[in-house]
Amino acid sequence: MTHGKKYREAIKKVDREQALEVPAAAALVKDAHFAKFDETVEVHVRLNLKKSQTVRDTVVLPHQFRGEKKILVFCKGEKEKEALEAGAAYAGADDLIEKIKGGWLDFDVAVATPDMMKDVGKLGMVLGRKGLMPNPKTGTVTHDLRAAVAELKKGRTEFRTDKSNIIHLAIGKVSMEAAQIAENVETLITEVQRKRPADAKGDFVASVFLTSTMGPGVRVAIAKTEK
Repeated sequence: MTHGKKYREAIKKVDREQALEVPAAAALVKDAHFAKFDETVEVHVRLNLKKSQTVRDTVVLPHQFRGEKKILVFCKGEKEKEALEAGAAYAGADDLIEKIKGGWLDFDVAVATPDMMKDVGKLGMVLGRKGLMPNPKTGTVTHDLRAAVAELKKGRTEFRTDKSNIIHLAIGKVSMEAAQIAENVETLITEVQRKRPADAKGDFVASVFLTSTMGPGVRVAIAKTEK
């Protein structure tokens, strides 16, 4: 692959073999970005996991960088009032399910009460492809709609490993202060470390790279966590 002149100039600033502390890595990513738009800052965390293991959870980043999410809640009766009062954009049951079956998807995240999951499960092909299916593991299947919606409005976001045991997550924008980006990265890594399987050996976090949308990757120094 042939990179453009701006990328080649940017990569000169980065030593791919040198691992930097999070604040320094965040500052370098900002310094090395070159696109005219406000690039997204991404973090890529590789974990040492067994074939049968995955890591999946949610995190509320201290510094938000996206617009407020439209939250849809599948629920019935008094729960509809609770969801709407908490700030959900939409709340309902069969009416919303039929609307989604017809192709409507004007929302960013879906929450459901446990009693609704039998019916919501019929939307698996639609919501699953879009990553919108409510899931107890991410706190989006719950009776406590007020708390769930409040956290989602604060910016709670899901992270999970892919087939290569890597977590890919947007963590900020290059227009943010380096200290804000760094704090978001540190918050995520702390949450990932908490998901370490009890039988994991050696370093759970194998590597961390920070990059902007168009810029080169910067290796991040990580604390040793051998057991």
